[in-house]
Amino acid sequence: MPDAAATILFVGDVVGALGRRALLALLPGLRERYAPTFVVVNGENSAGGRGITPKIADELFANGVDVITLGNHSYFRREIFRYLDEHDEILRPANYLKSQPGHGTCVVERDGVRLGVVNLSGNVFLQAGRPAFAEADAALHELKDRCDHVLVDFHAEATSEKVALGWYLDGRVTAVVGTHTHVPTNDFRVLPDGTAYITDVGMTGPRGGVIGVKREQAIAGFVTHMKQHFDTSDEDPWVMGVVIRCSEAGRADSIEPVLEPATPR
Repeated sequence: MPDAAATILFVGDVVGALGRRALLALLPGLRERYAPTFVVVNGENSAGGRGITPKIADELFANGVDVITLGNHSYFRREIFRYLDEHDEILRPANYLKSQPGHGTCVVERDGVRLGVVNLSGNVFLQAGRPAFAEADAALHELKDRCDHVLVDFHAEATSEKVALGWYLDGRVTAVVGTHTHVPTNDFRVLPDGTAYITDVGMTGPRGGVIGVKREQAIAGFVTHMKQHFDTSDEDPWVMGVVIRCSEAGRADSIEPVLEPATPR
């Protein structure tokens, strides 16, 4: 096995244009600070808070993002369907139906190190075509002998489901990172058999709203119990994610949070 030392920067759910601007503004500095071998970004809210477009995906790739993962808004914008089939490094959850556009795993290589990325959807409170745990097994079988490290983005609602998958995959993958709930959790750690874990990395976007939307609209919904129109907030952008460091194949040495305020351009 060649030297498998690597650093992975994973960035949590990019929300709207403000989130994109924050990420692109801070990414050069994050690269200088952490020297990541790989940059993986969850972009499922990057187009106006729901979904992603080919133009946005191209912009992220052009700025050095290696892999884009998605989630429950993968198919919100129809123009992305063909793009998901034609581009290897953008993923929708692997446990969606095989008849649906796209795929859920890929392998990228940098500096002689190969990173496999698996995108999964939770089953609790979210609709996915197949069980996440069985699909994780299938994905690892598919990636066997093809990569030095495996990162799993588990886009899920229930914290219990996320924690359980972390334990289920401990020692079998390099990292399990949770996305979707947009609020960073403080349980980042390396599990006993070497898998880096966090329940949710948070979101890259407007912390001044309510998980990305204008706070007055969200509050009105809770107060009136009436359906509200939601717009993406434009206040207090942050970049949120984690940095995972590895010195040997399939094992993490450390995981640390990235919580960076940004000033919009």
